[in-house]
Amino acid sequence: MIVRPAAILINPVLVESAVVLAMLLCVHMAIWNQHSWCCIALFVQAFYVQHKWDRLLRSGAAVFQFRPSANSGIVPASMVMPLLGLALKEKCTASGNVYFERFSMVVTITGMCLALFLSLIALGITRPVPTNTCVIAGVASSAILYTAKQTLTVSEVIEVLEVLLIFVYLSLIVLYLLPRCLTPGEALLIVGGISFIVNQLIKRSLNLAEVKGDPVNYFLPVVVVGSLLLGVFFALLFCFMESETWVSSLFFHMMTAVLGLGILMPWLALFIGRHPIMWLLDFVTLNDRRLYLLGYWLFLAVVATCVVIHQNYQRQSGSKKHQASTVVRKYFHLIVVATYVPGLVYDRQLLHVASVGCLAIFLFLEYVRYFRIRPLGQLLRQLLTLFLDERDSGPLILTHVYLLLGMSLPIWLFPGPCAPKGILPGAGSLVPYAGVLAVGVGDTVASVFGSTMGEIRWPGTKKTVEGTATSVFAQIIAVAMLLIFDGSINLNSTYSWIVGCITLVAMLEAYTSQIDNLLLPLYLFILLLL
Repeated sequence: MIVRPAAILINPVLVESAVVLAMLLCVHMAIWNQHSWCCIALFVQAFYVQHKWDRLLRSGAAVFQFRPSANSGIVPASMVMPLLGLALKEKCTASGNVYFERFSMVVTITGMCLALFLSLIALGITRPVPTNTCVIAGVASSAILYTAKQTLTVSEVIEVLEVLLIFVYLSLIVLYLLPRCLTPGEALLIVGGISFIVNQLIKRSLNLAEVKGDPVNYFLPVVVVGSLLLGVFFALLFCFMESETWVSSLFFHMMTAVLGLGILMPWLALFIGRHPIMWLLDFVTLNDRRLYLLGYWLFLAVVATCVVIHQNYQRQSGSKKHQASTVVRKYFHLIVVATYVPGLVYDRQLLHVASVGCLAIFLFLEYVRYFRIRPLGQLLRQLLTLFLDERDSGPLILTHVYLLLGMSLPIWLFPGPCAPKGILPGAGSLVPYAGVLAVGVGDTVASVFGSTMGEIRWPGTKKTVEGTATSVFAQIIAVAMLLIFDGSINLNSTYSWIVGCITLVAMLEAYTSQIDNLLLPLYLFILLLL
């Protein structure tokens, strides 16, 4: 008789929640204030509500079509914005930056309110009404609202409500137009982040007299809002007309040019005080190093394009493999690491602007592919089909966009105004490298070694212990190499904390069914920021 070990009955969702709880406690070991109790209450109610969401997804009663073969992801997604706000607030308080300290508090409360709203949706459509979960959600809501009343000003409360209103309408649009692309947790992260950016851009556009800071920081909000407007407009338009004709394609390109040159460029000029193209030319040609970096990045872009073409050529030449293997897909992770590390070491501002430009190009090409815009739409469909995985189950192919976001978010979120000389002490000096470590090194090594040599699987998942162990080991080696090549990193004997952070994030990678390229860098960013 074969005796099966009890470990195989472990629910991966429970382990994922336990890892998130461990990260939550790590944050509160370093930071404890009036928002800490609210974060714990939010975690408890998210844990209960996640069970309701998962049941709705399995029964098909979740109103919208979410990404299959994944749980709801409410627990890990709900904690990102509140913990991010707490970590940023601590750094801004230490540096004496009152403006960004208040801004971080708004981020914390906004994240809590968005998570509560998503929980209320699940409770509202669950039948029979789960009484116990409703009571827990009510207690958490009361604690969060009371804390918001005590810590936020009236204008900040209005700002939170504005983001919530944008989130409600934007969620309805995105989830209707993009079925099976997102889980509820991923929708909370992505749509919540976009809603916050949209509100900030509108707020600053109405108060141009108070606009200050580095012009580099205004490129991302304008690109995000412009891409959102372009996508929503043509998604609604092409519901009523054919998108594959030359006339429709010509109209698409003309409207894109009008949006870019007639709306976004003047909008951006209001923030930076001069024409964006002239500013960009001066910015890029500031020194020879920037030109060398751009040339190097252009070479890597050509290499990535050649990999795509070569893999498609192999498929067309009679190969039996219809999908690229895990190892082949991780080539792009290595290319991205080779792109980001020199930028982080030598010129982070240039990398910031280049990554925003890359995001704009990726989104534009995805629109061209999705709508079959001539002349490249059908060609992009043929080339990218080879690299689809189980997470690209909706009409959009977002894997490459998630990879770019995972590598770039730590750079975009870096609290520059709260960092003296642009550098944080201790483990904080690794914060801009969170994407490189978690996605570029950790996720790549875990996937390659786990799929090729892994034999012992984590209970309840397809991930292997060997993959997770080599992931942690590879990230530690990467940190040691960064200490050699980047003189600005000074860890100040925080090695044990860094190893613990890397290990927790690696365990989250082993058990989460969410988009790891998006989730892992954010949690490593938060932990390193403490």
